[in-house]
Amino acid sequence: MDEYENENENENEIKLKAIAVLTGLRSGVGSDFVSALISEVTPSQFLVPADADAAEIGRAMLEQLSGPWSALISGFVQAFEAVADAYDEVGPETSTEDILQALALELASASD
Repeated sequence: MDEYENENENENEIKLKAIAVLTGLRSGVGSDFVSALISEVTPSQFLVPADADAAEIGRAMLEQLSGPWSALISGFVQAFEAVADAYDEVGPETSTEDILQALALELASASD
């Protein structure tokens, strides 16, 4: 298996974990389930050059975090899209876009 296939396999595994978290949250598991997932996909060690300055260390860590976190977000987005598409196909009274807009307005007013 080459590096590209291994990377895709890891990314798919993280996406599956994101979907499992969403499913679990909808089933009533505790919110610490999300924290556990973030801990699980975040590297426990980072490789940085021995003589790196603070900026180089930050870039190295960001590069190593971006892959798993991108896959995690992508998994959440894919799950949301699947649910939103299924919801919209049923022909509900309120569209997914309207629900998201209402949520955005609620969050915006809560932060004021």
